[in-house]
Amino acid sequence: MKFIKFFKLYFFLLGMFLAQMKLVAQNNTAPITDSTLKEIQIIQGNSLREKYVDSITSLQTIAGNVILREGLTLFYCDSATINKQTNIMEAFGNIHINQNDSIHTYSQYLKYIGKDRIAFLKKEVRLTDKKGTLYTQELEYNLSTSIGNYKNGGKVVNGKTILTSSEGIYYADTKDIFFKKNVHLIDPKYDILNDTLLYNTQTQITSWNTPTKIKSKNGGDIYSSNGTYDLKNGKAFFGNRSVIQDSTRTYVADKSAYDEITGIAQLEGNAIIKDSVNGYSILGNQIYLDKNNNSFLATRKPVLIFKGEGNDSTFIAADTLFSGVEKRDSLGRKIVISKDTLKADSVIKIKNPSQETSNFENIILTDSLSSKSDSVIVDKINPAPKPSLQDSVLTKNEDSVFNNKNNLDSSRQEIKDSIYTPSKDTMKTVIINKDTSIRYFIAFHNVKIFNDSLQSVADSLYYSSEDSIFRLFKNPLVFSSNSQIAGDTIYIYTKNKKADRLYVFNNGIIINKLNTRMYNQIAGRTLNGYFKNGELDYMRAKGSPAESVFYPQDDDSAYIGMNRSKGDIIDIHFINKAVNRVKFINNVLGTLYPLRQIPSDQRLLKNFLWQDKRRPKNKLELFE
Repeated sequence: MKFIKFFKLYFFLLGMFLAQMKLVAQNNTAPITDSTLKEIQIIQGNSLREKYVDSITSLQTIAGNVILREGLTLFYCDSATINKQTNIMEAFGNIHINQNDSIHTYSQYLKYIGKDRIAFLKKEVRLTDKKGTLYTQELEYNLSTSIGNYKNGGKVVNGKTILTSSEGIYYADTKDIFFKKNVHLIDPKYDILNDTLLYNTQTQITSWNTPTKIKSKNGGDIYSSNGTYDLKNGKAFFGNRSVIQDSTRTYVADKSAYDEITGIAQLEGNAIIKDSVNGYSILGNQIYLDKNNNSFLATRKPVLIFKGEGNDSTFIAADTLFSGVEKRDSLGRKIVISKDTLKADSVIKIKNPSQETSNFENIILTDSLSSKSDSVIVDKINPAPKPSLQDSVLTKNEDSVFNNKNNLDSSRQEIKDSIYTPSKDTMKTVIINKDTSIRYFIAFHNVKIFNDSLQSVADSLYYSSEDSIFRLFKNPLVFSSNSQIAGDTIYIYTKNKKADRLYVFNNGIIINKLNTRMYNQIAGRTLNGYFKNGELDYMRAKGSPAESVFYPQDDDSAYIGMNRSKGDIIDIHFINKAVNRVKFINNVLGTLYPLRQIPSDQRLLKNFLWQDKRRPKNKLELFE
């Protein structure tokens, strides 16, 4: 009896198994046609039940290792219910949607509208395109358009980049994700915060058109309302006058571009760089920066501003402005990096101290008969009689050097080499424990300087933070009140960002205007002057000989004539912005002419040329 029951159970189970295998085989072999593309087909399941709700509606329930198919899309789940009449499916547990093996979606609950091919997924939803992965608790996903929406918070992880937002739209075809509300991008280098952000999981390019804050992990912030950032290649573009801040500087421009690999940045349109630590700003319509070497090149009407006390700032304009830094060791010697540093970073080449005296010796200009006890240090690095910057750099074609950013490195090196390049014979290997950076500025062509108390023009200029000296080359002029100073080369020494001393090399001449017909004039091979409260106080002319044309006054301030004299040394003292007293020293020879008997050929010295038209009248001229 038991034997008979066993055989009945065996044949019953065998029949059920064969029926299920037949169902699987029929569905696997069924051809995909237009009529079956939107029809949900059963591929596999441990059990199948069909229940009629009414005479028309029936529900199919599949449980255990369920596999369903709609066209080229496969559905995996623990169990599912299908309404054949509406072609609507509900699935539960460990859901996996495989869309043509390119997009995979996972969740714990699914409601699928076969007619519209829209999936509503809930609980631990995960969507991946093999590049990035989207995590959310609720997702509406259209399989026809491959567009997904979430409205209750979501997160996208793409490598080391994580993006979160309250809402988002995923475009599978283009790999774009549009994030909305409370957007936060976390990257190894940056944090980005805004309300709308577009991100591509394949290219890793992000863009925005709303107010955005970008915080650098290395310090610094970027505020932008329009921009693009390539996370993979480290390239960024910012528009709409974005503001970039780091530990010492602020950068603003209509458009900005930056390449992290090369360290080159380009600012276009009313660009501004403000250095709050060193107290200067640079303005220009085009500025190139080399952040790796801490240098910049400004063109298209650039203006450099040195911040002074209160509103007393110095403005410098030129066709081209360049600034860089040079390394110095703890003794003030220039550091020259050699190939040995590839083997040992701490070993570098500098000049042998025992052999550098002739090149680094201070050139002291002393006035043995002057009442002033301090001496004038003309140039600690470049001796005054040898202005090599003018000879070796300014005579070159600057347009070919600075015409694009690719020449930035070569121009920087050329400038440095022209200032000081040690020979191989004077190289010595030493260990440097401490070094400093000296910032310098170079201006090329049509240089104009404006300060409330002093103005100047020249063809070119060099300034170093090491000594705070403005070196003016090629037809320089300095204007102070009613006085004009000219010479082949002029050095302006500053202290606390105010004019302190002035030195003129070769063919120096100072002209003090009294009226349209009368000019006090003093000329010499060199001129050495001092300022007090920003105004000329004293000047000494030396020559072989020095010459002067001076209009002395009586006690009632009436002019008594014209004195034309010469001597080895001439001292000039100023009071109230005018020449008050002239003193002649050694080998003095002169003639006093009455006002009505001055010969026409004696009124002017040889190099007299009043050039008031070249003088900047106000700072606004420098921006024109």
